[in-house]
Amino acid sequence: MRLNAKQVLHATGGQLLVEPIDAAEVLTGITLDSREVAPGDLYVAIQGERTDGHAYVEAAITQGARGALVSEPVDDKCKLLARELGAAIIQVPNTEHAVADIAREWRGHLSAKVIAVTGSVGKTTTKNLIRDVVSSTFKACATRGNQNNELGGPLTLLSADPTDEVVVMEMGMDGSGQIRFLCRMARPDWGVVTNVGESHMEMLGSQENIARAKAELLEELPDGTGKAFLNGGDAFTSFLAEVSRLGARNVALGLYDASAEGAADMDAAEADATEAGSSAIAAAKSVPAMPDAATSTWAEHVSVDAQGCPEFDICFRGFRDDADASPTLFDMEPDIERVRVKLALRGVHNVSNALAAAAVGRALGISPQAIAEALGASVAEAGRQELLHGQDGCLIINDAYNASPDSMRASLAVLASMDVSGRRYAVLGDMGELGEHSDACHIGVGEAVAAHGIDRLLCIGQSSRLIAQGARASGMDDAHITCVDTIGEALEQLEGTLAPDDAVLVKASNFMGLTRLAEGLAS
Repeated sequence: MRLNAKQVLHATGGQLLVEPIDAAEVLTGITLDSREVAPGDLYVAIQGERTDGHAYVEAAITQGARGALVSEPVDDKCKLLARELGAAIIQVPNTEHAVADIAREWRGHLSAKVIAVTGSVGKTTTKNLIRDVVSSTFKACATRGNQNNELGGPLTLLSADPTDEVVVMEMGMDGSGQIRFLCRMARPDWGVVTNVGESHMEMLGSQENIARAKAELLEELPDGTGKAFLNGGDAFTSFLAEVSRLGARNVALGLYDASAEGAADMDAAEADATEAGSSAIAAAKSVPAMPDAATSTWAEHVSVDAQGCPEFDICFRGFRDDADASPTLFDMEPDIERVRVKLALRGVHNVSNALAAAAVGRALGISPQAIAEALGASVAEAGRQELLHGQDGCLIINDAYNASPDSMRASLAVLASMDVSGRRYAVLGDMGELGEHSDACHIGVGEAVAAHGIDRLLCIGQSSRLIAQGARASGMDDAHITCVDTIGEALEQLEGTLAPDDAVLVKASNFMGLTRLAEGLAS
């Protein structure tokens, strides 16, 4: 961010409580945490559940903040300090809303292409893969972690530098209208939808309603110049294109994972990967009728190594023109480009995420080889299929950052595909935001546990007892199933039972806090 106090005042419609000593002085950053203030920052006082940021306005100004945004009046002592140090104080009705107003203003000063990513599953991984691919050639910034809500989205945009060429924004939602809000602030040029799953069923009631909420991103892409990248293996892709009227609005469509071309190779991949239940493979073999696409990107010759990491050919069609002289390996058809890639990420489901990033990169003119190298170098964030080693030497797959039925099944497939000489443990907790579908979704995960031949199941929490029920009903030995209520009880169950050649998957929705369990096993 590079805005002065006058521009912030205009963007927010606020009231100037203390004038800055220099009205032209540029505020060079924004922070919500007084402990992270850097000289030149705008400090925003947020009323949180535990802490009220208004209590730290003085501390922020003392540490070098050149402006403070508040929603409550400040006392005379604070005003005097601000005048002495030359900092501005601006009062607004709601500081969170004001952050979005400032981001909307800052968007007008950026020349970068904004690429937005949403979807029920895989959006953070896909965002990271796009970031890594784009950064191989362009100056780029991206959403940190999963700061993808109505506050994190504006902060991402405000972190962009005027010299950035690409901004990659992850957009999450709990209900309808939230993605549209983010889009009208960020005005994305291109949009990526990873899939439409069962997350947020509690708020939206059906997958069709979830799809309509995801389609808000596509509806906000600019007519004539926008580009949409959709997962051709997802059952709702045609629905998304139709609802958002991509063709009528002349928004270019790129399909990835639309494997009519690669379906035959997916049959072999199914055997090689030992992941018969993989949604990526199943989707590639049953692609519904798709709208016409300007470009397509798909995978062929997929295999998975002993650690669950996929290797495959990425195939591109429709990206080249006569002026494109990038080195490439051709099929018999001269318009198909092909490059081999090996991911450090685990699971066949990440093939689809990688293809989304590859499609975006190729549309930006990045060479297939550079895309393959960037994808191969990309690593998982902490808490997302992160490999740890336990005290007993066992392998721990910390995938406890979040969970949905789709991501649970994908992680179980990863555990099943890994070369493990000992036992495979699934330590699973409750999934949230599933509403009236919660019981069926938890039971379905249990059925997947049994189908993948997992050796031991440990369930933590009330809803996860239905995972145990589903596994038991699907033939898993009851003697190998344990249910507990707390992380402490889970640790007691696991201590002394794990062997060096065992592998343990830890996964649940974030509110369950199972990252502490994974770290406890590793400490």
